[in-house]
Amino acid sequence: MPEAVRTARYDATAALSEYRLDPESAFGGTVLLVVSELVANAVRHAADRSPTVDVTLAVGAGQLVVGVADADPRLPDLSPHMMGRGLRTVADLARAYDGALSAELAVRGSGKVVLARFVIPDGVGPF
Repeated sequence: MPEAVRTARYDATAALSEYRLDPESAFGGTVLLVVSELVANAVRHAADRSPTVDVTLAVGAGQLVVGVADADPRLPDLSPHMMGRGLRTVADLARAYDGALSAELAVRGSGKVVLARFVIPDGVGPF
């Protein structure tokens, strides 16, 4: 698991830079923490059904979306009293940037994607 998280953080840092968002800003650090938590969660809870995890960062319309997809079709319960510490942290961090946490079944094939949406704060990029 540490290697998957390390690789995802490295790739997310590169993606933030490509989007001209400062990975060393408070916002960049938040995004990297969210990537770490979501990848760790996918590896921990879906490893028996999903040998791989796909991480996507997308930027548009003043928002950044982190998506972590795996082949396990079981959706996490995102109600506040059912989330574990990691997902609760992700939900809180997304809300701090006027965003939200959601999960949905994959459009193609099987599996799911967990999405963390953020409004990009003024002054974060381009750097």
